[in-house]
Amino acid sequence: MTDLRLTLRIDANGKPLLGHGKIRLLEQIEEMGSISAAARAMGMSYRRAWLLVESMNSVFRQPLVAARPGGGGGAGLSDDGRKVLKLYREIEKISRDAATGPLSDLCGMCEVP
Repeated sequence: MTDLRLTLRIDANGKPLLGHGKIRLLEQIEEMGSISAAARAMGMSYRRAWLLVESMNSVFRQPLVAARPGGGGGAGLSDDGRKVLKLYREIEKISRDAATGPLSDLCGMCEVP
């Protein structure tokens, strides 16, 4: 049996805006409290994580990730960051629910090794 999965990527003006990797990074930043710890947990370099955060922060009206106040270092999601995360997960669920039947039909037609 072929295992088909629906993944969601949102593009804006032909360029990737949000997808599974960026969303996972946002979740890890929120959980770990820093970009560095989130990068380590995901097995990516700090530089790569920072570039992804910068790319997200630059296209939304308000930054999604911000330094934690108090001078102790770390980072977390802004209110907009938490809202974007919630909206992405809602869109993902709606898409997955809507695609269940057609994906099952498609799966029945596949013979992928």
